[in-house]
Amino acid sequence: MSEHVLQMRRISKSFPGVKALQDVTLAVARGEVHAICGENGAGKSTLMKVLSGVYPHGTYEGDIVLEGDTVSFRDIKDSERSGVVIIHQELALSPFLSVAENIFLGNERATGGFIDWNETNARAVELLRRVGLDVNPNVRAMDIGVGKQQLVEIAKALSKDVKLLILDEPTAALNDEDSAHLLGLVRGLREDGITCIIISHKLNEIRAIADSVTILRDGQTIETLSLHDGSVTEDRIIKGMVGRELTSRYPERTPAIGAEVLRVEDWTVHHPQEHSRVVVDHAHLNVRAGEIVGIAGLMGAGRTELAMSIFGRSYGADISGRMYKNGQEITARTVSEAIRHGIAYATEDRKRYGLNLIDDIKRNISSAALGKLTSAGWVNGGRETLVAQEYRTSMNIKAPSVSSITGKLSGGNQQKVVLSKWMFADPDVLILDEPTRGIDVGAKYEIYTIINELAAQGKAVLVISSELPELLGICDRIYTLAEGRITAEVPIAEATPERLMQHMTKEKD
Repeated sequence: MSEHVLQMRRISKSFPGVKALQDVTLAVARGEVHAICGENGAGKSTLMKVLSGVYPHGTYEGDIVLEGDTVSFRDIKDSERSGVVIIHQELALSPFLSVAENIFLGNERATGGFIDWNETNARAVELLRRVGLDVNPNVRAMDIGVGKQQLVEIAKALSKDVKLLILDEPTAALNDEDSAHLLGLVRGLREDGITCIIISHKLNEIRAIADSVTILRDGQTIETLSLHDGSVTEDRIIKGMVGRELTSRYPERTPAIGAEVLRVEDWTVHHPQEHSRVVVDHAHLNVRAGEIVGIAGLMGAGRTELAMSIFGRSYGADISGRMYKNGQEITARTVSEAIRHGIAYATEDRKRYGLNLIDDIKRNISSAALGKLTSAGWVNGGRETLVAQEYRTSMNIKAPSVSSITGKLSGGNQQKVVLSKWMFADPDVLILDEPTRGIDVGAKYEIYTIINELAAQGKAVLVISSELPELLGICDRIYTLAEGRITAEVPIAEATPERLMQHMTKEKD
C-alpha cells in the first residue's frame, strides 16, 4: 500500500486569458492533515476542484493518483464514489430542508424507491453525534448557525464513507469557539484514519493543526514544508506565499486626524422580525476626518446590525436615535439617502450583497455612482471603461480586463472591486465590515494600504473586524460592543487584546 493516499502530478489548468495552474505537484501522506496555502488567485481552489471532479478529466493536463491508482473523475459524484469529498467555502446546504435531509441529499436511505425516514433520522443522529453537534435532525438548516452548518457538511461527508476530506476555508465565517471546535473535529478525523486537505488563510490555525503545508504561488508549486518539529514560522510560510519577506503585517501610517465627520447618539435598533428584541442598545459613537476607528465584538454582538442600520436603515425595525454629519443632524432612511449624505458601507458578504457576480468589473465599480457617468439619462460607456481601468491599475486588480466577470476573480480581487466601487462614489464616511475576511496575508496588506490612503484623503473610516490583531494594527481608536451595547472606547495606545476582550464579554448590569 502506498504511503501517499494522493499524488497530483504536473497538473495544469487554463481559463480564457488565464493560466490558473502550471505543472502543480502535490503529495499527501495517508492519515495526515495537509494544508495548502497561497495568495488569492494562487490556484488553491482550482486545484481542489480538479481533484474533486468539479473540473472533469479532460479539462486539465496531468495525472491524479489515488491510493496508487490513476483516476479520471468525470464529475463530483464520481470522486465521491472513490471517497474524495470537498466542502466548499460557500456551504452547499439547502436552507429549507432539514438537517437529516441535507446530510443524505443525493445519498438517500431508501428501499424500493421510498425513503426510510426512520433510518435517515437515526443515522443522522449518529453522524451528528460523531461531529459533536447536538441538534434535532428535523430542524431546518436555515435555523442553525453557520458554525453548526459547517459541522452538518462534515456529517454529510462522513455519510459517504470519506477517505480524503477537502475543507476550503472551513473557519472563514466562524467565531473563535466554533473554529476551535471544528479544528478539534479535524484532529479527531485524523485519529480515525481520515486524510484531510485544508485550505486556509489563517496561518496560526495551519501551524496548530497541519502535519505539512504545500505553498502555491501564481499557479505553481513553490514548496512543501513539514510542520512536525515546530521550526516553520508564520513568517516563513508568508515568504513562500508572497515571494518576499513581509517585515510588518501592517503598513506604516502617521495619522492626521481632523474634525468630527459622523456622530451617532442614542442609537437603538430592534430585530426586523422580533420587534421586541433589541439588537443595538442606545449606542453612541463618532469618527473624525482622517481617522480609522474600529468596532470589536464577538459574533452576535450587533456589529453588522449597527453598521447596516446607520447605512440607510438597511437593517432593523423601530430604529431610534440621532445621526450628525459635520455637526448637522441628518436623516438617512434609505440607502440612497445615506449615499447622498456621503456614507458608504462595504458589506461583510461581498458575494451576496456587495457585488453583482455575473456582471463585469466596470459595471460593478460604477454601480454606486452611475450619476457621475450619465448624461441625459445615458451612461457614457467610454468614460465608464476608463474609470474602471484607472481603478484596476491603481488597486492592482488582477484580471485580464475590466470586462472580466467579477465572480471569476479571487476573493482579494473581488474585495478590491468593492472598495473601488465606493472610492468612485467618493463618500466622506466609509464603513468597512470584515474588509479582509477570506483573503490572504499579501492581499490583506494591500487592503490595509488602501484603507490608510482613504484616511490620508480625509475620509472617516469605520472598520468592523473579528480579528483583534487587525484592529490593533490599523486603528486609531476602538469601540467594543457586547450584546448590542457600546461597552468601551479605547485609544489605540491603551488597547491590548486582553483589555478589548474584557469589554467585549462584559455582561449587562
